[in-house]
Amino acid sequence: MEAALIIFALMVLFTFLGLGVYATVKVVQATKRGVDRTITQARRTVEDTTLRAKSFGQVGVTGALAQLRLDLRTAMRATEQALQDGVRVDASLHESIALFERLSAHGRELDDELKRLEQDPDRGRIAERLPDLRERTAKIKQAADSLRWAARDRAQRFAQDDLSTLSAQIEVESDALRDWQREPVDDLAAAAAAWDASQANGAAAGPAQTPGNAPANASGQPAAASPAWGADQPQALNPAAPAPQYPWQKARRPESTT
Repeated sequence: MEAALIIFALMVLFTFLGLGVYATVKVVQATKRGVDRTITQARRTVEDTTLRAKSFGQVGVTGALAQLRLDLRTAMRATEQALQDGVRVDASLHESIALFERLSAHGRELDDELKRLEQDPDRGRIAERLPDLRERTAKIKQAADSLRWAARDRAQRFAQDDLSTLSAQIEVESDALRDWQREPVDDLAAAAAAWDASQANGAAAGPAQTPGNAPANASGQPAAASPAWGADQPQALNPAAPAPQYPWQKARRPESTT
């Protein structure tokens, strides 16, 4: 039993040690990648600044080579950034990235050649090759620009389509939210129609009886019209009730007859 517990404790200990070593290696690798990325970015910045200074400050072959390298690197870097940003939302750009990687191989080859020619002392031979170098740079730059602008146009088109769909959905939702404004008007119209229908049904039930068309009684004479509500009725129809007599009241004296 004790041996099993010792083995189990050793296994747990080795497991934690292995996890600690794995985490340490991952952290070191991530730090190394971050440092390498920073160094590469700093090196690019320094090199681009140097090329820009050479292209403006020097004339002749050296300035022409520096300008070609600067144009090539700027176009390739911008295209690479645009494709990497676009593939995060559009998976169909993976094929474009594969084409760009093939183009990047030609671009790096040309950049290395231009860099070597900057150190070559034979300026005459370099001047003879400048037309070919310009043509190759223009082809690579044009291909990179085409990929970059195609990716941007595609992203813009998707954004416009999404905006149009969203606008249509918002219009539908807005109309649904405004239904409460039309409900009272519809209720009033329905009530008015019901009132008109009831009035029309009452009028169609029959004309009111007037003294001219009142029905005749048994003697052939027209029956007397009923008095209106609230009119004074004849006393014969409504005799006055006798006043009540109470025991404590005096007897009324009879009227004298003379």
